[in-house]
Amino acid sequence: MNNWITFRGWKHSFQLQRRTIMMILLLIIANLSAVVLCVGLGSKSISLPNVIRALLGIGDSSDSMIIFSLRMPRVVIAILVGSALAVSGALLQGIVRNPLTSPDIIGISGGASLGTVIFILYFSHLSIRYMPISAIAGAFAAAFLIYLFAYRRGITPLRLVLIGIGMATALTAVTYMLILTASFTPTAVAVKAFTFMTGSIYGVSWKRDVWTLLPWIIVLLPVAIIYARHLNVQELGDEVATSVGSSVQMKRTILLIISVALAGAAVAIGGAINFIGLMAPHIARKLVGPAYGGVIPVSALIGSLVLLLSDLVARTAFIPLDIPAGVFTAAIGAPFFIYLLYRHRNGA
Repeated sequence: MNNWITFRGWKHSFQLQRRTIMMILLLIIANLSAVVLCVGLGSKSISLPNVIRALLGIGDSSDSMIIFSLRMPRVVIAILVGSALAVSGALLQGIVRNPLTSPDIIGISGGASLGTVIFILYFSHLSIRYMPISAIAGAFAAAFLIYLFAYRRGITPLRLVLIGIGMATALTAVTYMLILTASFTPTAVAVKAFTFMTGSIYGVSWKRDVWTLLPWIIVLLPVAIIYARHLNVQELGDEVATSVGSSVQMKRTILLIISVALAGAAVAIGGAINFIGLMAPHIARKLVGPAYGGVIPVSALIGSLVLLLSDLVARTAFIPLDIPAGVFTAAIGAPFFIYLLYRHRNGA
């Protein structure tokens, strides 16, 4: 029995294992179940039948208002941000061939956070639709500095991580300094900036947040899936990849741009939510193996599921307090990172 299924498109074709397709279907079901759970639970709980009726457009008007105006935008943002961070981490780990890498650990998310906070403090009079651009510019600046400082006759995995950790710490310090020293900033804006730095999707709306982030994800995620096959070739080494006709440097640059842009766009709306980009690709590889054609979509689904559940716990565990979701992702991800760092301690 053939374990591979081939998907053919106009210009591109790819293969997936049946196991991978089954895992994708199971994760889609898990995400849909989490969505129903998230829109039903809160300070006012809505029963499952009433949630389903509201989603079908035949529910009670007050339940429909709570679900569609208050909870559903938050759910959609959790899906988009979680998916983007997870795919960004998977691409980054493939590009540098380093399982310890993720956008938040090596400072790319820190650069995006700095770019976003600069926008919030100094350019809040502009449309919020420009905020992802500011975040992505900060992410690219951070990526350039990390590469510059980590390069010394090549780049080793552990050196890149250690330089990245230092860069992330420095960028976070600069960001907080900006917030604290901007005396002209209204209190409400400063509070918004501080909340952003903890990683929160509290108070998001359809028009301001969902429609700002959605175009970036719609464009970048499919491109990431299409280009994922080049990571499989690059895993064999640059010489082998070049010998089979792959434009290694060009493809690597494109993949890096996609990874940084995904992280920047996600951070612009979701804030500094950490460790999803580290955890999701590792879990995906355990579930479907190392082929990036499966790792990318499975990472996206795991990332969205993790953030959905983290945000659900964040807003229901301590009612009426609404804890930032980033607190819970960090509580899970920090021990996970320490374990990985210990496992790969001889990789310098």
